[in-house]
Amino acid sequence: MVLFGVAFTLYSLVSNHDLCDLATTNPKTTAFIEQRKEEWNDKGSKRKIYQIWVPLTAISPNLKNAVILSEDPNFFRHHGLDFYAIGLAFRTNLEEGEVKVGASTITQQLMKNLFLSPSRNPLRKWHEAILALRVERCVKKNRILEVYLNVIEWGESTYGIESAARRYFGKSAAALDPAESALLASMIPNPIYYNPYRRNPHLLKTRNQLLRAMWKTGKISKAQYGSAVNSPISLR
Repeated sequence: MVLFGVAFTLYSLVSNHDLCDLATTNPKTTAFIEQRKEEWNDKGSKRKIYQIWVPLTAISPNLKNAVILSEDPNFFRHHGLDFYAIGLAFRTNLEEGEVKVGASTITQQLMKNLFLSPSRNPLRKWHEAILALRVERCVKKNRILEVYLNVIEWGESTYGIESAARRYFGKSAAALDPAESALLASMIPNPIYYNPYRRNPHLLKTRNQLLRAMWKTGKISKAQYGSAVNSPISLR
């Protein structure tokens, strides 16, 4: 087992030699997108991928702040892995007797999306962690966030924040307000299940919790919070 672990670690360290290319090159596809295509083909379903790439400067600060608070509050302070979050998640899951919370950083999620799979296999998680540490050595934080926001799934056939903003709100990613941003960030863990058109009460609850976090951390004002938390989900 030790030899296997060492061998797998070495494989993870030398695989995906193009990691540093992410600093300047936009990925043409992802492992997750290709998996979706295979699922559609197996069902005989023909669908089109909707994805519009935009630079980080063309994305609302509201959205960026909401996603970071929701998915990885220590994003700009860690180097690919958040060891504090890992320890907290381990303790929580141990107390609960099952996996209740995770501790994947935005960098880990990006590596999973680009190269791996959604499997909870420990080897996949280990590979993901090594890739996250590697990519942060040569790709800047803002670029990692930019790629992440442009490739993750935001509903059926919808990838990237620009496509999501246009689909759900009929506006650009640059124009997203706090309520819209918190809603989209709340969808990330399971964008198919948290389809906003289904009026999922848990989605609204999570949106409001995230809006409160944005207010408490100074990302939005108290007036903005009051307005946003009382606004209904208004979709295109």
